[in-house]
Amino acid sequence: MKNHYAAAVLLCAGALVGCGDKVDPIGPVRGPQPTSAVKYFNFSVGAPGVNFYANDTKVTAISSSTGVESTTGTTYGNAGAGALYTAIAPGQYTFTGRIAAATDKGLTIASTAQNIADGKRYSFYQSGIYNATTKTTDSFIVEDNWTIPTDTMAHVRFVNAISNAPNAIQLVIKSQSTGSTEITIGGPTAYKSATDFVAVPGSVYDLYARYPGSATNVFTRTSISLLGRRVATITARGDATSSATATKPTFDITINY
Repeated sequence: MKNHYAAAVLLCAGALVGCGDKVDPIGPVRGPQPTSAVKYFNFSVGAPGVNFYANDTKVTAISSSTGVESTTGTTYGNAGAGALYTAIAPGQYTFTGRIAAATDKGLTIASTAQNIADGKRYSFYQSGIYNATTKTTDSFIVEDNWTIPTDTMAHVRFVNAISNAPNAIQLVIKSQSTGSTEITIGGPTAYKSATDFVAVPGSVYDLYARYPGSATNVFTRTSISLLGRRVATITARGDATSSATATKPTFDITINY
């Protein structure tokens, strides 16, 4: 498996160069490269496709087959920049999701301010449910506080991006090879929150979402491989009131390393 800690943009003359912008062809960027990085997710139910920005610099975009920037953007349930980390200089930023389509192109629908610390990694989420009347949605950012594993375990954490669940969500996983043994990932996790990373044996797992104090599975996902010596984030997204396949609650799995 490839190392997914990859830079999707470069630091040039103290400013980020967005995916849709031109880079000076004269030669490589000189000087130290940024060691901080961010992943970007559109997990807002019903939201249009967006491009993500750090301040006014575009940090994710999609090119069409003709080389012109696509108006599709990052659609619901997907991550920008191929789910890779995007390098960024440390400092104070306002992260936004802006509509990629021709209609309302560039309109900001989500915004979160965050100080980016040197050498740290983060994940920015558009979350909850899109309000088509106000053309706004929720967003939040969490620190991805992981280190490269030195053991043979899989390291996993849980993020809750479901805004209308009636309670905090508890993630429980069960290895298909051990049968009845369940592992709880952190504690009950409120909306816009994340657990710490937890070391678990590498295996194929079934995932269960439960409310605190209940053994009932609110939603599930089966046969998810969590590999040893790797780091992964499991995120709950969707509309807690929906049973439609496209919008009902589900788990997303993203590899951090």
